[in-house]
Amino acid sequence: MSTTETQAVPAGTWAVDKVHSSVGFSVAYMAGTFTGTFGDFDAAVTDGRLRGSAKVASVQVKDPNLEAHLQSPEFFDAERHPELTFESSSIERDGDEVKIDGEITIQGHTEPVQIMGQISDPIADPYGGDRFGLKLEAVIALDGFGMSWNNPLPSGEPALSNEVTITADLQLSKQG
Repeated sequence: MSTTETQAVPAGTWAVDKVHSSVGFSVAYMAGTFTGTFGDFDAAVTDGRLRGSAKVASVQVKDPNLEAHLQSPEFFDAERHPELTFESSSIERDGDEVKIDGEITIQGHTEPVQIMGQISDPIADPYGGDRFGLKLEAVIALDGFGMSWNNPLPSGEPALSNEVTITADLQLSKQG
């Protein structure tokens, strides 16, 4: 990928359209996949840099008891670390494919991460503005952020995978 960072994403400032965007996660759990989303998140692209965040208290899964468990110190520790954050250091584009390097912070611990995905070219929307899309995915290791909770299966294998896939499907609107 030889495209420079400033050419990788449209120039200017772009803010997430929260109504038409989502941020979530999935992790192998027992014989299937456990998924969740964050209802309160933000993202912006400014000067070729992507920044994003999600409020831990807004985690949504299909059981309120599990939401409380995810907010506990065993996972996100919402009381001490109320937000997850990401900031890119580089964005490379090859056609509609995008590779974003940066750092993600969970539970106050920052680790490098590489995000892969797709990008769309800007289009005019029906409201007189411009927007483009990013569909992104990254895999992180829970133990890299100090999360070690697990419930062993009778076989001795862990019920919860250490690898979590974080996804973001973003529509970004041109600002001023």
